[in-house]
Amino acid sequence: MQPENDIVMEQQTNLRKAFVQLHLSVVLAGFTGLFGKLITLNEATLSWYRLFFTTVILLVFTGLPKISMKKFLQIAGNGTLLGLHWMLFYASIKASNVSIGVVCFASIGFFTSIFEPLIFHRRIAWAELLLALITIAGLVCIFSFDARYRTGIIIGIISAATCSLYAITNKKVSEGVKSRTMLVYQMAGGLIGVSIIIPFYLMIYPSSQPVLVIPEGANLWWLLCLSLFCTAGLYLLQIIVLKQLSAFTVNLTYNLEPCYTILIAFVAFGEARELNASFYVGISMVILSVVLQSLRALRKK
Repeated sequence: MQPENDIVMEQQTNLRKAFVQLHLSVVLAGFTGLFGKLITLNEATLSWYRLFFTTVILLVFTGLPKISMKKFLQIAGNGTLLGLHWMLFYASIKASNVSIGVVCFASIGFFTSIFEPLIFHRRIAWAELLLALITIAGLVCIFSFDARYRTGIIIGIISAATCSLYAITNKKVSEGVKSRTMLVYQMAGGLIGVSIIIPFYLMIYPSSQPVLVIPEGANLWWLLCLSLFCTAGLYLLQIIVLKQLSAFTVNLTYNLEPCYTILIAFVAFGEARELNASFYVGISMVILSVVLQSLRALRKK
């Protein structure tokens, strides 16, 4: 029988490993906004091809593992939520800029603090809600700084709510499923779901760009990089991490994604010229909420 001290040490090692994997996935996520700006396709087309290329890449490496139809439908629904989040996220970036789009993503912690207790039938953790409200206060500072970006901000917040539902249901449907199996069916199912959603999405949010476009040149190259590194690699890490950490901790830590993306956007696109003091106050509050939640999660464990 394994000594109690060894079990505790193993748990601590697994926890540290999970946090390292989590932050690596956040760094990869930081590049998704950059690719969204570099790829000139409509957000629906971009998201469809991201799912398509990722599915092909995963099928080459994993094949088609056996799984029940019921489980496939659950995973496919989860993947469809992910694809819808991508469409809204890229629509937010194209309606504003990279910095605004990724900061709006930070509201995911607020939605998770409400949705997760409802789905898992537990009481609301007021400490989680308070930390999420710090993020919301930061978003309010950012929201007020320029009327030009309000459409992008609203779409970005809806995108964050959709991603929150994806992360929570991901944790639920991935139970008892290998990470690679989960990911390949998530992307394949998401591809089917998004193909159905796109016509309805375009009715609500018409595109000024052509949608049925075959990517070529730089668009094709950026899409392949986005699919391999920032999708297959990123979401495989996320599925592994969700087996060790709560959806709230994962989602709130992803609030650090704007920090990485904004630094990239400053260098690549010179977006610092478009932002003022209220933006920096807001992003500081977002970072504060992440630090406090990480410390709280470590102490709790």
